[in-house]
Amino acid sequence: MKKNMGTADRIIRLIIAAAIAILFFTEIITGTLGIILLVLAGVFVLTSFISFCPLYRIFGFNTCPVNNRNKAAAN
Repeated sequence: MKKNMGTADRIIRLIIAAAIAILFFTEIITGTLGIILLVLAGVFVLTSFISFCPLYRIFGFNTCPVNNRNKAAAN
């Protein structure tokens, strides 16, 4: 797996995941929606730590500056 997420993406995902977790555990969001959002927050944390998002790969996105420089140098 090549990294395809930049630092800004990773930080934004971690902030969103933390916000969802806080809202869930303070019972502001509950029920099925709360569980779905909590799972989404877990996915955000996981993808942030490994710097790889499968959806980015499917849609051809790449925000990792190191990979973008390597591609530009190859052309």
